[in-house]
Amino acid sequence: MKNSKFIQKLASITAIVVFVTFYSCTEDGLGYSEDIITYETPDPPLEPVLDEDTNQDLNCPPSGEFEDNNTRNVDIQNPVNVGTVDDRSCYSDYSESTIYGKTWGVYNITDGSNHWDAPNTLQPRIERSLPRASTTGVGTYARFTGIVRILEAGDAGNFNEDGSYLIQAKGKHTGGGGPPDPAICLFLAKPVYGSGYNAGKQVAFDIYAERILERGGVGSGREVVFLKTVDKNEEISFELEIGFREDPNNPNMKVHYCDAVIGGEAFNWNIPEPNRGIESGIRYGAYRVKGGRAQIRWADTTYEKVEIN
Repeated sequence: MKNSKFIQKLASITAIVVFVTFYSCTEDGLGYSEDIITYETPDPPLEPVLDEDTNQDLNCPPSGEFEDNNTRNVDIQNPVNVGTVDDRSCYSDYSESTIYGKTWGVYNITDGSNHWDAPNTLQPRIERSLPRASTTGVGTYARFTGIVRILEAGDAGNFNEDGSYLIQAKGKHTGGGGPPDPAICLFLAKPVYGSGYNAGKQVAFDIYAERILERGGVGSGREVVFLKTVDKNEEISFELEIGFREDPNNPNMKVHYCDAVIGGEAFNWNIPEPNRGIESGIRYGAYRVKGGRAQIRWADTTYEKVEIN
C-alpha cells in the first residue's frame, strides 16, 4: 500500500507504546495483573482525491440533466479519450478532469441508473466503443493502451455481484449461442475495505479477469480469475490486445488470443474455439454496478487495429 514508510514508523512507535504500557500496568512488585492491553495499528487516513465524487445521493438528478433518451453518444467536444461513448446512465455524463499532470476521462455510474434499456435488464454503463477488427488472418489485432485510476467500484453486499468492469474484449463468432454481441473477457475491479481510520472505505481493488469457457458463455459459462490488487487512485498502466496469431504447436492452426499487461505485469490468455471467432474488439470506461457507485478515470488512451485476411 502507499505511505509504507509512514506505516513502518507508526508501527515502531506503536510497539514502544504497547511495551511501556504493558510493563507499567502489569508489574506491581507483588505479581502481574491479569489485565493485558493490546493496540491495533490503524491504516493511515486516505488522502482526498480531487476529482472524486463524494455526493451521498446516488440517485439520478430529478431535473433529468443527464437523461438523454435520443442518443447514447452523449459526449463533450474533442474528448481526450479515444472511441465513441455509449452512455446508459442518468447519474452523470462523461466529463474530464486535469490533475497529476494529465487530463482524465471521468466515468461515474450508480446502481439502477440505466435509463436507456428496459428496467431490470442491462446494467448501467458509460463506455467507449472502438472499431472492431473484422478479419481473422494471422496478424490481425485490436490494441488499446491507457492509464487507469479506480476510485470506487460497485458493492452489492454479495461477492459474486460486487465490482465493476473497467474494460472488456468483445467479438462475435460463428455457430450461434450466447448474446448477439458477446463479451469474451471482462476485467473486473472488486472493492477492498480498510480498517482503523479507513473502516468502511474502499482503499484498494482486486482485479479479476472474467473469461468465457465456451463461445457465447455467460454465467456458469465463464470463469473468474484473480489477477492482482491495486490501490485506490493508483495510476495503473493498462494494455489490452485481442487478435489472431499462429499456433506455436501447429503452423496450420491459429490462436485467438486476449493479452493484458496491467501495471507492467502480463496476463496472457487464449480464447476457446479460435476457429469460431470472427471479430476482435475492445470497450472501456465503467460498466456494471449492482450496488452503490463506480468511479473510473482513464488517461493517455490510444487504439490501433490491423486487419489481415
